Amino acid sequence: MQQVVKFIGSALIALSLSATAFAQQPGQPDQVAQLAEMVGLSDDQQSEIRDIIDDMQGEIGELRQSAQNLQQKLQGEIKPDYNESAIRDNAEELGDVTGEIAALSALMQAKVDAVFTEEQRAELDRQMQEMQRQMQQQRQMMQPGQ
Repeated sequence: MQQVVKFIGSALIALSLSATAFAQQPGQPDQVAQLAEMVGLSDDQQSEIRDIIDDMQGEIGELRQSAQNLQQKLQGEIKPDYNESAIRDNAEELGDVTGEIAALSALMQAKVDAVFTEEQRAELDRQMQEMQRQMQQQRQMMQPGQ
């Protein structure tokens, strides 16, 4: 159970720290500031996390654009006179690109995690467990016959 909670917490951090999530849009809260509030990050830690994200988000963003283009090419090959070789080539390239995105996202997550103190990791785990408990309660409330 602890491993599941830690995985969910890590996944949430990875998602919230992903390049597209970090493209600050007007009216959207600052993800690093939210994380700082959750676990009590120092100004230095916030700066270090922002540097990690800045270093990696450009490459991840380019790869996401490439993946989108490959997905469109793949969709364009779905037709009566399809070319199996082109479909397989595009699918293989898309797999390579999405694999690299996953690797870079995991590396970014690991680098951010290394900035946290043990106490901050424990607090994040505690908050993730609480969020999981609340989501479970909401799911139970939404089930018919409850």
